[in-house]
Amino acid sequence: MTTISLKLPDSLLRALTEEARSRRVGKSEVIRDCLERSLRRNRKKARPTCLELMGKAAGSFRGPADLSTNRRHLVKAVKAHADRSGKNPR
Repeated sequence: MTTISLKLPDSLLRALTEEARSRRVGKSEVIRDCLERSLRRNRKKARPTCLELMGKAAGSFRGPADLSTNRRHLVKAVKAHADRSGKNPR
């Protein structure tokens, strides 16, 4: 293992010492555990967004610019969906 030097504020050092004492392990073990958890969690968050997955398809729809904000367009789309599905719209 490689050794590194780390500067901690007194309050963090006290918390680290208490955690190590409660787990009955060394401070280095607590630091390694915290780093592994944090890095693992950050790797999971690095998933692509929906926009990234859609790629070139995003923004390719031709229609009114205010499609998502104009109630008239929304009502028209809901009615069209209800007509296609044959179910009672809510």
